[in-house]
Amino acid sequence: MNIRVRISVLTILLMTCFPVVLHAQMIKGYVAGGFNLSQVDGDEVYGYKRIGANIGVAAMIPLGKNFDISLETSFTQKGAFQKPQYNSDSLNGAYELRLNYVEVPVLLHYTDKDFISAGLGFSWGRLVGAEELEHGFQTPTRANNGVYSLNDYSVLIDLRMRMSDNLKLNFRYQYSIAAIRTREFTNLANNTWTRDQFNNLITLRLIYMFNEPRADFKTREVKE
Repeated sequence: MNIRVRISVLTILLMTCFPVVLHAQMIKGYVAGGFNLSQVDGDEVYGYKRIGANIGVAAMIPLGKNFDISLETSFTQKGAFQKPQYNSDSLNGAYELRLNYVEVPVLLHYTDKDFISAGLGFSWGRLVGAEELEHGFQTPTRANNGVYSLNDYSVLIDLRMRMSDNLKLNFRYQYSIAAIRTREFTNLANNTWTRDQFNNLITLRLIYMFNEPRADFKTREVKE
């Protein structure tokens, strides 16, 4: 099943599972842009050191006074990074991993006093690009050669704070719920071990809202 078909199926399921009287509700939209700080748990490299882009567009459907559900399509860059650790030309401990995904996050949001929103949801991501360097040398890793799973299923926690009438600051935490790779490691003593790997990232973005009632910051009430 290709990406377009998956997105269409998710959209139909969204509309079926959460029926809304569209003429009585205001469908909102937004564009978002920012960056990820990511790592891959299980790769023997630690820290949110890989910086990547996160760009998305979305529609939001109100489910009542304080609840919305959003369907987003985004391009996001994940991976891992480690500087050289040893003074060696061949085995210096450097590591770089770049994973590019097209993702479809679906989240349920609760908004308090039209100022701060908390969301929880799931995301399906399709791997569209992969590059890996070990000790400064490129490996055969590619998006379509089976080293990494083509699909990344993850859970998301999302927080948004209104900065102005249309602009919001967005903080998001995301973690894979299925392994993206299982790898066997070997050290210099020829000891081996196997670890499952998972994407782990923090995202900071700015969101620009469309078709959303504007807030009066003095009263925290929505203008009619």
